[in-house]
Amino acid sequence: MPVPVDSLEVAAYSIPTDAPESDGTAVWDSTTMVLVRVHAAGHIGTGYTYAGTAAATVVRDELTEVITGGDATVPPARWADMVHAVRNLGRPGVVAEAIAAVDIAMWDLRARLLAEPLTVALGAVHEVTPIYGSGGFTSYDDNRLCRQLGGWVEEGIGRVKMKVGRDPAVDAARVAAARRAIGANTELFVDANGAYQRKQALGWAGRFAEHQVSWFEEPVSSDDLEGLRLLRNRSPAGMDITAGEYGYDVPYFQRMLDAGAVDCLQADVTRCLGITGVLKVGALCDARGLDLSLHCAPQISAHVGTALWHLRHLEYFHDHVRIERMAFDGVLRPQPGGVLRPDRSCAGHGLTVKETDLEHFRVA
Repeated sequence: MPVPVDSLEVAAYSIPTDAPESDGTAVWDSTTMVLVRVHAAGHIGTGYTYAGTAAATVVRDELTEVITGGDATVPPARWADMVHAVRNLGRPGVVAEAIAAVDIAMWDLRARLLAEPLTVALGAVHEVTPIYGSGGFTSYDDNRLCRQLGGWVEEGIGRVKMKVGRDPAVDAARVAAARRAIGANTELFVDANGAYQRKQALGWAGRFAEHQVSWFEEPVSSDDLEGLRLLRNRSPAGMDITAGEYGYDVPYFQRMLDAGAVDCLQADVTRCLGITGVLKVGALCDARGLDLSLHCAPQISAHVGTALWHLRHLEYFHDHVRIERMAFDGVLRPQPGGVLRPDRSCAGHGLTVKETDLEHFRVA
């Protein structure tokens, strides 16, 4: 029986970082979370995205009317309604992030209405989602870098990632220090966030390989598909070239895959039109037998990852881990083997908003 959506509410919170942060191409000192709650039949579904306050405006002004009154038990149908409604707004970017937040809330609501864990609602094929620790910002000195990466290893996380590319003169020394801190048996990833040019990136691929770097993310801009393919074809054996975190819709990922640009695709559930969007990206990967790695938002992505056949792992990103622990009760924490295991005793994703704790950071 259909269950109509009663109402939708949205808020935005700007949360300062715990220290200045930067990567190869950006500098920031806060992160904005846009939080959506959808109400139906006495239940509340919660979703969110990491975006500017403009995403909250899109939800409030453009999507609320589209969702209200629609059947809450069929999130893909509501997703299609939203995608059709934003035709004249321009879907990629802020609009896609707004849809993502609402779509996540709709899936959580549907699972709560049916008293199901979100992983069951999504059709899980895995019990757990493997993670890698991610941070290692270029703004960190070597001591802080090594403490952070080494801390993840102590937690049992066997993969860690650091940022490179802001100051190439120090990249080799920083990567060498990271390798010493994590030991020989931990996988080491680097992320340039598109900071290098093609031939420069090729040179760095060889130097990073000397320290057993096995994952080179966005060595060049993710818009440079030819450059990514060049790196994929010529990088050292054992080093995967990856990109995709800035994808906002299925055609973006189709183009990247058609170009043969990556060894492993990335997608962000809070950007690429939500859970419904990520499942479509997963189908593209399934058709090619190519792995998909989820980007950030671990408290949602951990559930989605269990439903992806060709899942590689999930980015356990320092900023989002910290924010989600501040924002929610019921967060998942790393378990032995470096995994997140969704709690199947809870309906939906199991998160409850800490409204009082968040209110201090509210900006919209």
